[in-house]
Amino acid sequence: MNIGILGTGMVGRTLSAKLAHLGHSVMIGTRDIDKTLAHTEPDSMGNPPFRVWHQQNPRIKLGTFAEAAIFGKILLNCTSGGGSLEALKMAGETNLNGKVLIDIANPLDFSKGMPPTLSVSNTDSLGEQIQHAFPQVKVVKTLNTMNANLMVNPALLSGDHDVFVSGNDPAAKAQVADFLKQQFGWKSVIDLGDITTARGVEMILPIWLNLFGVLQTPLFNFKIVR
Repeated sequence: MNIGILGTGMVGRTLSAKLAHLGHSVMIGTRDIDKTLAHTEPDSMGNPPFRVWHQQNPRIKLGTFAEAAIFGKILLNCTSGGGSLEALKMAGETNLNGKVLIDIANPLDFSKGMPPTLSVSNTDSLGEQIQHAFPQVKVVKTLNTMNANLMVNPALLSGDHDVFVSGNDPAAKAQVADFLKQQFGWKSVIDLGDITTARGVEMILPIWLNLFGVLQTPLFNFKIVR
């Protein structure tokens, strides 16, 4: 399957590498190809510059946001939440229309330093804003409540734990749930309802950050006991 991934950060890289390893044709999209390849320093998390990572993953194609949107039969939004709407506009509405967009981004605001706050919450969500801006795109919010390595390998934790999906299109949510199970090995996928339920999963991020500070590891997740 051709898969387009928007965003060259840790999440985009992790998902791209996993999906390419599984045999999919993957294109990762960026705002400015030359600028992305020109970086020579590690990012704020200590990850190597994109050029180094891309050399280690030569099967993954690199393109603009628009080229990745055209390329992908299914699309994943792995951009920084504050830039997601602009990135999707650059991808082009006509290139997105009719496609399933798995939205993994979180509306984190780093303007006042660490820890970040949410730029959208309570009565709105980034997932809803994307769906409103692109009404013909099948937006499904998922995977945003955990570390990137867990997204693609839930077996890193012992026992079952949960991933959530939110979206207006039942068929798209079913497709994404199957994608999560078949590609990444998820066993428990909880359908929360329409895209307004993205508010809840995005607002999980503050408690996630608190837990990260206490546990001193990003390798944890949520289990709904019932």
